[in-house]
Amino acid sequence: MEVRPHRIIKRKKTKTITVGNISVGGNSPISVQSMTNTLTHDTKSTIKQINNLEEKGADIVRVSCPDQESTEALKIITKNVNVPIVADIHFHYKRAIEAAKFGAACLRINPGNIGSKERILDVVKAAKDFGCSIRVGVNSGSLDKNLLEKYKEPCPEALVESAMYNVKLFEDNNFFNFKISVKSSDVLLSIKSYELLSDKCDYPLHLGITEAGGLLAGSIKSSIGIGHLLMKGIGDTIRVSLSANPEEEIKAGFDILKSLNLRSRGVKIISCPSCARQAFPVIETVKKLEEKLSHIKQPITLSIIGCVVNGPGEASQTEIGLTGGGNDNNLLYLSGIPHKKVINEDIISQVVKLVEDKAKEKKI
Repeated sequence: MEVRPHRIIKRKKTKTITVGNISVGGNSPISVQSMTNTLTHDTKSTIKQINNLEEKGADIVRVSCPDQESTEALKIITKNVNVPIVADIHFHYKRAIEAAKFGAACLRINPGNIGSKERILDVVKAAKDFGCSIRVGVNSGSLDKNLLEKYKEPCPEALVESAMYNVKLFEDNNFFNFKISVKSSDVLLSIKSYELLSDKCDYPLHLGITEAGGLLAGSIKSSIGIGHLLMKGIGDTIRVSLSANPEEEIKAGFDILKSLNLRSRGVKIISCPSCARQAFPVIETVKKLEEKLSHIKQPITLSIIGCVVNGPGEASQTEIGLTGGGNDNNLLYLSGIPHKKVINEDIISQVVKLVEDKAKEKKI
């Protein structure tokens, strides 16, 4: 369906960088990331999880590199996956140098714990030598002690000062292939930090609410924080940080982007919460459809409404629609036009067929 002008968010124009074969910033689509939770040196499990994340739509995947065994595993991992791999580095700057050498497309370093200026410049040199990008990942939970002494507590000014120190360091050393994040588990602190940072520079920003929590609470916190910033045109790549299966992070990330008409992938289901007017079990139906349509990659809009109050109106705005009718007399729509009646027991099979047919059309 065509996106109307009043539903389009104007993004801030940022510099374009590359993370492997993915462009971040500028006019590039907002990319969706996740991070593995396997032991990186367990290459079989790590590769399997990365490939599963790619199947769910991940554009970029990050892996933790706490030791040399993990960085050396990148030699095998990067040869067996298609998505760019970001090496997550904390404390040990030599791990970043090794990761660049062994195939990482990007190095995530934390200014609060990576070490001295000299160590950072050694990492920059490795990034240049091996064609890596860098993410300057500032975190309110691990700010440099000097900044904590200056500001007394984590605050937007402290996070942004940490980020901008590294920006100047990179620029002074003729390195520009980097993005920045200023994350906190506090939604308001994160929002203010990103807004302040966006005003100070035009490098691409990696959005996220760090340590957001479990699937439900973490998705809500992330949606508020990330969504607020995206609505203001801020943000070039996102990661929804959840204490859950990493695949859920990808689903949540795309749901945030789909809700703001910033990117489409898979089936976007518009459904009612159900009430006494429902002519079929809406909640159970939607749950089954989400499962049976999870393999669809083409962007398709689907409305599932239990009665005629809003059903026809929603169906007029979606490619496929279902409106509940009395006496087992439900109506399917195609592009807002009544298509055929369907009884309750055939709803799932009929809707799945219509969606799969539509996906085949779009694939062609």
